[in-house]
Amino acid sequence: MKINFDPFVLPFFIGVLLMFGILIWKYVVWLEAMPVKDRRTMFKNMFTFRSFKAFNEAVMECLLHRRIFKINPVLGFMHASLATGWFLLIIFGTIESKFGHNNVFNMPWDPIFFNFFEPDKHGMQYGKFFTFIMDFLLLVVLTAVCFALIKRFCSRLFGMRKTTKLLIGDKFALYSLWLIFPARLLAESFNAAQHHNGGFLTQSVGNVISSLVPASQIATVEYSMWWFYSIVLGIFMVALPFSRYMHIITEVFLVMFRNFGMKSTKELKGYTRFEINSCSRCGICIDKCQLSSAANIHNIQPTYYIQSVRYNLPFEDRAYNCLMCGRCNTYCPVKIDITNMRNITRKIANESVSFKYDYLPEYKPELNAEEFNVLYFAGCMSHLTPSIPKAMINIFEKAKITYEFLDEDGSLCCGRPLMQSGLVEAATQLQKKMTELIMSKKSMVLVTSCPICYKTFKDDYKLKKHVLHHSELIKLLIDENRINLKKENIQFSYHDPCELGRGCGEYENSREVLKSLGHLQKIEQEKEKALCCGGSLSNLKIPYEKRELMAADAVKYLDEKNPDVIVTACPLCKKTMEKHANGKMKDLAEVVSEALNNSPEYAKEKEQLVSN
Repeated sequence: MKINFDPFVLPFFIGVLLMFGILIWKYVVWLEAMPVKDRRTMFKNMFTFRSFKAFNEAVMECLLHRRIFKINPVLGFMHASLATGWFLLIIFGTIESKFGHNNVFNMPWDPIFFNFFEPDKHGMQYGKFFTFIMDFLLLVVLTAVCFALIKRFCSRLFGMRKTTKLLIGDKFALYSLWLIFPARLLAESFNAAQHHNGGFLTQSVGNVISSLVPASQIATVEYSMWWFYSIVLGIFMVALPFSRYMHIITEVFLVMFRNFGMKSTKELKGYTRFEINSCSRCGICIDKCQLSSAANIHNIQPTYYIQSVRYNLPFEDRAYNCLMCGRCNTYCPVKIDITNMRNITRKIANESVSFKYDYLPEYKPELNAEEFNVLYFAGCMSHLTPSIPKAMINIFEKAKITYEFLDEDGSLCCGRPLMQSGLVEAATQLQKKMTELIMSKKSMVLVTSCPICYKTFKDDYKLKKHVLHHSELIKLLIDENRINLKKENIQFSYHDPCELGRGCGEYENSREVLKSLGHLQKIEQEKEKALCCGGSLSNLKIPYEKRELMAADAVKYLDEKNPDVIVTACPLCKKTMEKHANGKMKDLAEVVSEALNNSPEYAKEKEQLVSN
């Protein structure tokens, strides 16, 4: 076998060895930290049809960047051109080197420096095709690099108000990446100037070089260019595991693991480490975060928070200064569960704090003999918005279903605020007490008006009861003709509460209820893209004035088409936004309760009661 070698290949080759050595070491450590159960699940699903789905998603997201295209087509084109163009340069370069050597075995640097070692392509099979395709792919990647340069300094041309501020390691990797492809163009163009073996791009540049550089110096400069190309490649390879470009390889593993059934964990290791290192810091989350778009806070978004966690920088402020609304999860191109990650780090920051709940009474099932249709839990925020539980009681009575008001005195909490404050142990103790209380009741259906309580009861409690949000119950009562609503000429706009929508995937029941009462307007920011009201109990840092900016911004979108009523299905959202809504803000339960009170059936019943 012919062995091609020149000392200039060493920077590239050493860089590749170091990069793969570091990556393999990191991946092995993270895999070992995964729970045995998760690893078994992964291996069990690895050799099934899930592999095809995983491969497809890896191509669509890691090479073609489908999700970024959907969010921002220009940004998607830039990422896809760079990733796919470079990947194909490696693939076609490898094939070209096999044809050039007439041997499937060659040195690992041969595809990278093929033109240096094999400048004479005369008689090479498919030589013209390879010359054209390699020039074309190089042009695609160079275009992407130009786009990246423009975005870095004129981000608004790409529809981005803010781009991510980089650390030194990221800058080192970024600048070396930008130099790789111009260096390749120059090396191959000087090679073409000397050997006349270039394509439409490299030969054109080579002809210009021939007209400017004396023929006696072309070979010397060409050799320098190959050294330069090898050096910037080596620098980038070494910098990759310590920079944001770690995502290039790591996100492929993340996509695979996710398709093999693995999920975000409750600890900052194993699968979560793959999530942390899959963040490319593309900056999409900055503009999509309302703390940035409405409250002008630009340094705590997921891109910066994950950066701090990954490099063990102080992250407490960034962990706590978040609404936990989940909007960033919706827009993350690689679907990192950032909300879960913040919960983990909040827990780490508060693990020394504990609470006692010995003052809570013991609940004994035998003391609760009476059975009701539903067990109603209004939640803390509903008690601060008493018109909502009042409306629900009216609905229960109109539907003629029996109920027990579990937290009628307003003293009970589901434990979610403690959980999101990182006080996991305290929340667990409280939830244990609450579970005893709820299970002591004979009703099989637990209904709550608060989406925060709803998500907590569904996800964190192990209740052997049906848990419903009041929007689900009202829809059910309509379907079963337990309540009858008359459609009026009323225009509604609907606000999806974060915990009910993105948190639980519940979007349609409220909409169906409103459609039975009037006309529902479609708004720009709805469902998974809905804006947070700004009143989130999860943010322990943000000042009141900033919350008001976000609430006003959310109402602006809801009121854009001038509806008669702006409806939400969350007491916290209603309380936060109603001061900006000019008297239009109501909860779904209130709207339904008012419609029932105004219905002919109720008027007839009322008339009969008066006459009796």
